[in-house]
Amino acid sequence: MTTIGVFLGSVRTGRIGEQIGAWVMDAAAERDADYRLLDLADFDVPHLVAEVVPGATNKQYDDPAVTAWSKAVDACDGFVFVTPEYNHSIPGTMKNAFDSLFGEWAGKPVAFVSYGADGGVRAVEHWRQIVANLSMTDIRNQVALNIFGEDVNDGELSPREHKQAALTRALSDLEEKLG
Repeated sequence: MTTIGVFLGSVRTGRIGEQIGAWVMDAAAERDADYRLLDLADFDVPHLVAEVVPGATNKQYDDPAVTAWSKAVDACDGFVFVTPEYNHSIPGTMKNAFDSLFGEWAGKPVAFVSYGADGGVRAVEHWRQIVANLSMTDIRNQVALNIFGEDVNDGELSPREHKQAALTRALSDLEEKLG
């Protein structure tokens, strides 16, 4: 069975990302692939300071937290990145976790669920450039959730119906890429 990692990239206290990750996982529960939540907050990936670049480590890391992260990511055939937009870009902690590995991501497809004041679309545009370096196929269809009044009300996620349809489309496209 195909395994898809749902990479929840925010580690902030009180993050709406937890609700969004749960929403993706709920939608994925009815699908044929095995979806696994990879909540970055559960891995405590340290700053990338290793002397050897991740692409040259052959998936052998000095830090046990990076090793655990490596195993979780490597077990997946594809990904859904649940990414906030911070200052018109991607979160530093999420990028650090991505950069801490190499071969575990390489060549695997990725879909995007973004969120922010303008739906997080600028974060996804940056991610598309980043994942291209590892020959990851990015899924064109994406989900963009506006966290101020449209898809989140009083701190509670309440995506509009067309956002649910967008999620279904993105997951279907990702699964199709995985064949």
